[in-house]
Amino acid sequence: MILPILSDVRFLQGKLLGRLNDIGFEHMAETETNTLVTEIIASSQTEGIILDAEKVRLSVARRLGLEQQAPHLDTHDVDGAVDITIDAAKNYTQPITHERLFSWHGALFPTGWSGLHKIQVGQYRKNAMQVVSGAIGKEKIHYEAPAYEQVQGLMETFIVWLNDDAVFEPIIKAGLAHVWFLVIHPFEDGNGRIARALTELLLARSDKSPRRFYSMSEQILVNRTEYYNVLEQTQKGTTDITAWLTWFLGTLGKAIEQSINSIDDVIERAKFWHNLEGITLNVRQKTILGKLKNGFKGKLTTSKWAKICKVSSDTALRDIKDLLDKGILEQDASGGRSTSYSLRNIK
Repeated sequence: MILPILSDVRFLQGKLLGRLNDIGFEHMAETETNTLVTEIIASSQTEGIILDAEKVRLSVARRLGLEQQAPHLDTHDVDGAVDITIDAAKNYTQPITHERLFSWHGALFPTGWSGLHKIQVGQYRKNAMQVVSGAIGKEKIHYEAPAYEQVQGLMETFIVWLNDDAVFEPIIKAGLAHVWFLVIHPFEDGNGRIARALTELLLARSDKSPRRFYSMSEQILVNRTEYYNVLEQTQKGTTDITAWLTWFLGTLGKAIEQSINSIDDVIERAKFWHNLEGITLNVRQKTILGKLKNGFKGKLTTSKWAKICKVSSDTALRDIKDLLDKGILEQDASGGRSTSYSLRNIK
C-alpha cells in the first residue's frame, strides 16, 4: 500500500529536479526564498499563530544574504521561527542533539512566555501533557502524552534513531520522525512547529540538498483538519501507522506538485518577458503586463488601467492601443461599453 505512493513521490521529486534545471539562478533563488517564507508562515499558522509575511521575507533574505527590501524593519518577533527552519535546511547533515532541539525551542520562545503563560524553555517538559480543545468545562482530550519522567529516555532513543546512518528510506523516516516526536510531545509548547522543522531537515537529507523548493507545511495547513484527525487516530491507536504514512506521503506529493506548477509559471513568465525584449514599453505597460501574467482578476478595461496606474482614461487608452499595435494585447470579442483586452499568445 505504501510502496506505490512512495514511488509516485520519488517520481515527482525527479520531475521537480528537472524543472529546476530549466530556470536560471535568479529565479531559483526567488523560488527558494518563496518556499522558505511559505513554509515558515504555514507551520506557525497551523498552530493558529499568524506571522507578518513581510517580516518573514526580510528575515529570510537576511539569512540567505540576499538583497533586502525595507532593511530597517524590525523582525525580532519572527526571527526565531525563521532561524529554526533555516538551520534545519542548511545544516541538514549535522546531527540532531538535545542541545540543538533546546536551541530551536529557545528560538521560538525567546521571552520564556507562550502568550500569557510562562513556560519551561530550552528543556524538556517537567509536567503532564494533554492536547485539549473546547471551552472550559467542555474540554475534549485529543491526546495524553507519556509521563514527563519518561521523556528524557524516550528522546534519547529517538535521537539515536534519527542520527543512525543505517540504510532507511529517508522519506519514510521523515514521516515516522514527525509522528514519533509528536507522540513523545517533549516540550511544554511548540512541539508541532519543531516536528515540522525536523521533517524539513529529513526531507533535505532525502533530497541531498540544503535548498528547499517545496513546502510540506503549506499542504498541512490546507488540510489541517485531516492532519490533526489522522495524528489523533495514530496517537490513540495501535502501533500500525499505515494510515499516517499514507496521508503523509500523499500530502508530500501534493506539496511537490504545487512546487512544479509554480516553477512552470516562473518559466512561462520568463519566456514571456524574453519574447518582449527589444520592444519599447513604458512603466505603466510593464506594470499591467506583469499583473496579467500573474493572474489579473476579472477583465482588463480602460477604466481599470486608469485606476491601477493612476492616469486619465485617455492616457490608459493610448497605452492600450500601443500594445494592440505591437501585437501584445488583443481586444476581446465583446465590444461597446464593456470593451476588454487580453494578452495574446506571443511566440
